Amino acid sequence: MDHSELSPLIRAFVGKVVVIDFVSPYVCLGTLVGCDAQFLELHDADLHDFRDSQASREVYVYDSVRVGIRRNRARVLVRRDEIVAVTLFQDVATF
Repeated sequence: MDHSELSPLIRAFVGKVVVIDFVSPYVCLGTLVGCDAQFLELHDADLHDFRDSQASREVYVYDSVRVGIRRNRARVLVRRDEIVAVTLFQDVATF
């Protein structure tokens, strides 16, 4: 994809590790490599389903910052219309 088509806000995140929060009970952590009108593409990602977990979203993300991303996908495409927020991994507060 031609990165000049991206929003300047998202373009600044390309090549960096991000946290993506979804409307559904999922979170995805990984390196943002690009996007189009429908999907964001991440590499070396952890797509986590909270229906299979005792941890809250905040605790899971905080622990990932502390101990590292638990990679379970080499490449994943996530639907943009399901996204609530995109945060740089380095911007997650670790009190």
